[in-house]
Amino acid sequence: MVALSHRSWCSENPGAPSNERLEFLGDAVLGLVVTDFLYARFPDQPEGQLAKTRASVVNASSLAEVGVALGLGDDLRLGKGEDGSGGREKASILADAVEAVIGAVYLDGGLDAARTLVLGQLDRRISDAASRPGARDYKTRLQEVAAADGEEPPVYVISESGPDHHKRFEASVSIGDVVRGTGDGSSKKEAEQRAARAAWEARAREDGASDV
Repeated sequence: MVALSHRSWCSENPGAPSNERLEFLGDAVLGLVVTDFLYARFPDQPEGQLAKTRASVVNASSLAEVGVALGLGDDLRLGKGEDGSGGREKASILADAVEAVIGAVYLDGGLDAARTLVLGQLDRRISDAASRPGARDYKTRLQEVAAADGEEPPVYVISESGPDHHKRFEASVSIGDVVRGTGDGSSKKEAEQRAARAAWEARAREDGASDV
């Protein structure tokens, strides 16, 4: 359970170790596994593109999605304050927990076990990102689509609500004064990405329907 013990829980339980050391180790193992995979799978890609692909996969947002898929939020050890402020849904906490779990698996089963875990969760994301640099960055994708269609660049409007310790942000994205998508999140960046994704997916559906 050390891998799921947040420092806020440890501060309420003196002497209990947090997952920060495992997170440090897991971050290094994650980077190695993904880099090795990219190097072998895509021999024709230049260094710059490989780096962009790795960055689009090994980031807090992507790892938080993995944490949600694994159901780590329910099992986290959080302090009362952090738990009460929505800590089980915070991308940063979930991402750190994923790295800590990777570190724990590495210590318990070695690099092969860690590789199995990492690629089992990220293989499809890596392939998606490698097929088009920035593919998981929906703001970039939406901007490219708008430019290709001769439209104005997307414009984002952000609003926020809730107390300082539990802020929620809502974003809307407009193209040519028309709202194309909305989204929310625990950070401005997350809200903008979700709004961009909603707009991009709506555009994709429209384009698909027009081809029928």
